[in-house]
Amino acid sequence: MTSATTVGEPGSPRRYAHALWLLSARDLKVRYSTSALGYLWSILDPLVMSIIYWFVFTQVFHRGDIGEQPYIVFLLTALLPWVWFNAAVSDFTTAFNKDARLVRSTAIPRSIWVNRIVLSKGIEFVFSIPVLLIFAIFTGAHLTWLALLFPVAILLQTVFLVGLGLLIAPLCVLWKDLERTTRLILRALFYVSPIIYGMYNLPGAFKTIAAFNPLSGIFTLYRVAFFPKQWDTTAIVVSVLMSVGFLVAGVLVFRSLERPVLKEL
Repeated sequence: MTSATTVGEPGSPRRYAHALWLLSARDLKVRYSTSALGYLWSILDPLVMSIIYWFVFTQVFHRGDIGEQPYIVFLLTALLPWVWFNAAVSDFTTAFNKDARLVRSTAIPRSIWVNRIVLSKGIEFVFSIPVLLIFAIFTGAHLTWLALLFPVAILLQTVFLVGLGLLIAPLCVLWKDLERTTRLILRALFYVSPIIYGMYNLPGAFKTIAAFNPLSGIFTLYRVAFFPKQWDTTAIVVSVLMSVGFLVAGVLVFRSLERPVLKEL
C-alpha cells in the first residue's frame, strides 16, 4: 500500500489511474490468493444460477415464451453483467468502513475507494465472458453484428455503477441501516430486471414500466449480440440518460458529504 499512497496524491490523472490500478489489483489478489479455485469462482456463481434457471424453466415447466433459444445463452448474457452489478453495489455499502484508516490518512482522492470496486469487479466480469462464448459455440447461438455494442454496454454499466457508488458509499457511512436496505433492494431488483426474461417477451404495460429500470437498457445492449429481437430503443435511451444522471448526482452528493463522512469514520 505504500506505493499506492505515494502515487495517489491529488491533482494528477495519471497518478490517480496508477493508484486505482494498484488498489484494484490488490483487491483481486486478496480475493483469489487464498482460494484453491481462484479465477473459477468468478464464473461459478453465474454459471450455477444459469443452469438452475435453465433447468426449471425449460425442463420442468417447459416455458418457451420466457426468453429465446438457446436459453442458457439468453440467461448468461444478462446474468454475467448482473453479477458484476450486484457484487459492486454490495461492496459499495462497506467501501469506506472497510478501509477507514486508509481513507482518513492517505492523500488519495476518496472517490478511488468507489472506483476501485467498479474496476476490480469489472475485470472479473470480463474474465467471465469466455464462459458465455463457450456456451454460445456449443449451443449454436449466432453472434450478430450487434456484438459491436458490447463495449458500449460495458461503458454504460461502468458509468451507472460509478454514479451509484458515489451515492451509496458515503450514505452508508452516515446511515448504517442503508447497508441492509441496499441488499434487500438488490434481491428485488434481480426479479424486476430482464434477466430470466427479456424486454421483447414482456406484455405492453410491463414492458413500458421495465424500460425505466436503468439495467433494462444495459442488459439489452449485451443481449442483442445474440438475440437482436430483444432490441428496445426506449429502454436503451432511458438507461443512457439515467446512467449519466446518476453519475452527475453521485458526484454532487459525494462532494457535499465527503467531510461529514471523514468525521464519521
